[in-house]
Amino acid sequence: MGGTTRRTTTDGDFATRLIAWHHGHGRHDLPWQNTRDPYRIWLSEIMLQQTQVDTVIPYYARFLARFPDLASLAAAPVDDVLALWSGLGYYARARNLHRAAQAVMTRHGGEFPRHAATIAELPGVGRSTAAAIAAFAFGERAAILDGNVKRVLCRVFGIAGFPGERAVEQRLWALAEELLPPTGIGTYIQAQMDLGATLCTRGKPACGRCPMAQICVALRDDRVAELPAARPKKAVPQRHVRVAVIVADGGVLLERRPPSGIWGGLLALPEIPDGEADAARWVATRYGLAAQATRPLPPLNHAFTHFRLEITPLLVEADGHGHMAADADHRWLALDSLADAGLPTPVRRILAELAAARP
Repeated sequence: MGGTTRRTTTDGDFATRLIAWHHGHGRHDLPWQNTRDPYRIWLSEIMLQQTQVDTVIPYYARFLARFPDLASLAAAPVDDVLALWSGLGYYARARNLHRAAQAVMTRHGGEFPRHAATIAELPGVGRSTAAAIAAFAFGERAAILDGNVKRVLCRVFGIAGFPGERAVEQRLWALAEELLPPTGIGTYIQAQMDLGATLCTRGKPACGRCPMAQICVALRDDRVAELPAARPKKAVPQRHVRVAVIVADGGVLLERRPPSGIWGGLLALPEIPDGEADAARWVATRYGLAAQATRPLPPLNHAFTHFRLEITPLLVEADGHGHMAADADHRWLALDSLADAGLPTPVRRILAELAAARP
């Protein structure tokens, strides 16, 4: 494991300390707590993947208001799901959520699976998420290993190496399973999440208030800042794209993205291929729309997990919709009706700025 690893599993010291701390200092009133409804727990776990609690809370409330149960989600058009997800990011989560709801309806008769192994077979649900759902909803004794838990375990037990590396992750899984208490699994799992989210944070951890301070290897050896090890640095690629902001009769033309890749399945601005110097001519050839004028709009930079994207919008004023009717892959959206549309955040910003600037 690297470094000195202090095991505390013989007397349950880790779990005992964690659960005792959670009773007095953990989070107990989040909207998805105090329920055994697997649908609500599943929804929260998917939304919380790579997203902070404060960001998730309003989305969670709006989602439940529109889709109060699994059957309503499964029956909804995917566009409605994506629209409610707009701005939350990582849109594959929304598509997989919809697919998983349909899978539960067709494969499991509308009854959410009770065991982590079966839950993990649903689209978009990995091993850790499945274990959390099974523990919270059904009391199954299963270990989780999300980012917060990895950080806590690496520090408390002095585990070196990047947690995303296969060998390190396998050791963390073995440790997570070894530490499971015999009872109170739901409280224990929530306590792990809370400790990593509120005290054992990535930056400025509150070691003085941590229940693990007396047994933490990283604190003892002055290695808190270096554990867990950071992802090996790689140069972040910079990509560039030009998009056509085609407007006519107060509306803008949107085109559905491919189902995979960035913004998969969302409506976005059409991309102008490399090498097309004349945007108006390209619009006329591709869409049969005659353009009155074109002009550049302010560029926009957007950061993804693995690359940065510079977006250069080109405004194309078209002579009406012509024969470009809306279909499954194209839609004319009124510039004053953006609020309920499922749009990627950069596209929404471009169109909102354009709408605000128009007379």
